[in-house]
Amino acid sequence: MKERVGYLPELGEEVIETKILTFTGRNEVLEIEAPLLTKQQMQQVAEKVKKASAEVLKSMTITEIISIIDQAVEVFLDRNSLYRKKAEQLLPIITGYDEEMIRLGLTSFLKKFRKPELQRFVVEDLGNPLLLDDFQPRAKKGFSKAVGPDLILHVWSGNVPALPLWSLISGLLVKSGNIGKVSSAEPLFAGLFAQALVEIAPQLADCLAIVWWKGGDEERETEMFAHSDVVVGYGSNQSLEAMRQRIPVSIRFLPFGHKVSFGVVSNKALDSRKAWTTAHHAAFDIIQYDQQGCYSPHIFYVQNGGAVSASEFAQYIAHELECFEHRYPRRVLSLEEMTAATHWRNQEEVTSYTNSSKQVFGQTDHQWTVVYEEGAAFSPTCSNRTIKVIAFDEIEDLLPSIKPYRKYLQSVGAAASPKELFQWAKVLGKSGVTRITALGKMTSPESGWHHDGRFNLLDLVQMVDIEQSAEDYAENFAPYID
Repeated sequence: MKERVGYLPELGEEVIETKILTFTGRNEVLEIEAPLLTKQQMQQVAEKVKKASAEVLKSMTITEIISIIDQAVEVFLDRNSLYRKKAEQLLPIITGYDEEMIRLGLTSFLKKFRKPELQRFVVEDLGNPLLLDDFQPRAKKGFSKAVGPDLILHVWSGNVPALPLWSLISGLLVKSGNIGKVSSAEPLFAGLFAQALVEIAPQLADCLAIVWWKGGDEERETEMFAHSDVVVGYGSNQSLEAMRQRIPVSIRFLPFGHKVSFGVVSNKALDSRKAWTTAHHAAFDIIQYDQQGCYSPHIFYVQNGGAVSASEFAQYIAHELECFEHRYPRRVLSLEEMTAATHWRNQEEVTSYTNSSKQVFGQTDHQWTVVYEEGAAFSPTCSNRTIKVIAFDEIEDLLPSIKPYRKYLQSVGAAASPKELFQWAKVLGKSGVTRITALGKMTSPESGWHHDGRFNLLDLVQMVDIEQSAEDYAENFAPYID
């Protein structure tokens, strides 16, 4: 089976080189044909996208743009559409994730980009969406307008399917031309979305491009950096640092590197009636895309003093993971991932021999591992359905352990009473955590969330102010002045 991915504006009779990426899964072999542009073609694409952005996108209202995005998302939410069918058919082969997990995950994710959510998205960052259309009065007097860059380059990772939509849609909302570089791990969805978008709104045909090059291709990256106004990068901290060194200082760089997330469970969520449900939600956060996202948990801190002990709660999670395994089997791991999982488990088992409080749940033939400890240090797992449950007494007890990871912390899934939620949020926020959500929702950020504590749209635009003095002074030259 073959599939061509990506999306390019019209380049006339240019011959576009392609690269074949091969994926094997679900007893099928899929050959992905990705566009690989020369330096000259990159320059052509960049210039064309910039020109179309200035002539088309920047002349549209934010309401019109939101409506077009909403229509494209509606196409992908329709399971009978050809685009949705293709995504459901090919993404399990490309990513290795279970078909049902892909189906449910896509629907949950895409719903965040419907019209009402996009409207909230814009209001969250800008307050007044009309700032993107024209100068608007400000409370401080004067007027302001939000102006997006001519060209945003997105360098995406491929750990979670469809994730590129966050930054691509943000770029469209600020009326910028967008070029996205897809990952070799998941090169499909961004191009599919671009095709659907242009089918709905042909006037956007030259306003975006979805391309591919091998990660670390410095020659192509440097060429594209030179034509960009803003670069949004996703990946490992090492790859982003290498990228930063090649981006000219005059170009804004927005890196999103490796982050770590965890959960906290109050003893109030651990009575005999609530504990199973809490464990079910915790296990769902673990199995969703096999902990490949920054917002996936690696540790659950469980408070002592509940009717269900922290050790028993670890067993509850183990039971739920086994149930989920039958419904959503773990993807087939690479040799490197399998080696890391085996090594991690072996280390935990060895240290359990000298630590009487430590327990390792799950046999070696299971697709998951749960480790219970008391008072252990914060230490991320190897992902792929491996989790630690650590008992604690007071939220302040966690601070010495998580403090060294401050710059890497992101999401916390909380199961706590209303009073505890705000008390704990205050403590965790001071420790570097930027998002607190419910258990079961860790892998599903709300539309308009502050990604790593930052803004989705405000970081892309520049504000243009007309000060009150300029407005007052202009009155001197009005045609109606006597």
